[in-house]
Amino acid sequence: MKRLLLVTILAITTVLMLGRNNCATGHEPATERNYRQDMRDFVQGISVYAKRIKPNFIVIPQNGHELLTENGEETGTLALTYLDAIDGVGREDLCYGYDSDDAVTPALEREHMVSFLDIAEKSGVEVLVTDYCSTQSFVDDSYYQNAARGYISFAADQRELDNIPDYPEYPYNVHVSNVTSLREAKNFLCLINSGSFPSRDAFLHAVRETDYDIVIIDLFYEDAVLSSSEVASLKIKANRGSRLIIAYVSMGEAEDYRYYWQTEWETDPPAWLSEENPEWPGNYKVQYWNKDWQNIIYGKDDSYLKKILDVGFDGVYLDIIDAFEYFEDQ
Repeated sequence: MKRLLLVTILAITTVLMLGRNNCATGHEPATERNYRQDMRDFVQGISVYAKRIKPNFIVIPQNGHELLTENGEETGTLALTYLDAIDGVGREDLCYGYDSDDAVTPALEREHMVSFLDIAEKSGVEVLVTDYCSTQSFVDDSYYQNAARGYISFAADQRELDNIPDYPEYPYNVHVSNVTSLREAKNFLCLINSGSFPSRDAFLHAVRETDYDIVIIDLFYEDAVLSSSEVASLKIKANRGSRLIIAYVSMGEAEDYRYYWQTEWETDPPAWLSEENPEWPGNYKVQYWNKDWQNIIYGKDDSYLKKILDVGFDGVYLDIIDAFEYFEDQ
């Protein structure tokens, strides 16, 4: 009994001493990272920064739909601060492309995604779906299914998103009205890789000749930032209605062809740079909660987001939101 009492006293004393030491040094006891909340915080920070400069700036995170609820379950408590920070959510492979391109997404996976996307819609957050299919009947079905759910969609016939599809000849639900918000849009084009176009002028001309309500493109053509006049010229559809031009940003991975990449990182990488993505060579996982990485993306005059704002984009399309899955699996 005395031995048990002594052990108990020692245990209590140890806990108290650890607590005292933590207070004395200013360090909290180590806790497990909440990678999902880290990503929410990152997106929320981007939104606050951008909307302070341009109040109507549009923020659209792609994938990572589990962030819409606090526990990542479709029945969970809504992540209200996150929902308030975003204007839309992007989702790939909802109807086609989940297992392979031009293949139907399994019903179980589709319905799981829909349960979260409907949360977004009910919360006033627009849904943009990119399906990957090229068979014309699949393309038609993709547009039909997404429209029936109230989603805006794009059927991409190339996973690289480097072309304007020949089919359909005109954008789904094409119209001549002006589009000044996501709510007014009925279709979109995702054309984030311009390398298949022979020149900068050819790329810009091809986009101008379309009637899509929203066009998602890169800030750069090759290594040069698009100018404010070039971005402004893209905001008019071929049918003369106005539209939204959104900039693509990979915030969950660093890309070795971007302006911020330092050659010395290949041998002496910063602490926040993780391993290369084997599916996309040249793309590296990042500790996205790290302030040094976040400073590259937003918050400073030379940040990626400030460059986007400076040339007049209407919003930002944030990719690799689901990077939290990589770190949860480590």
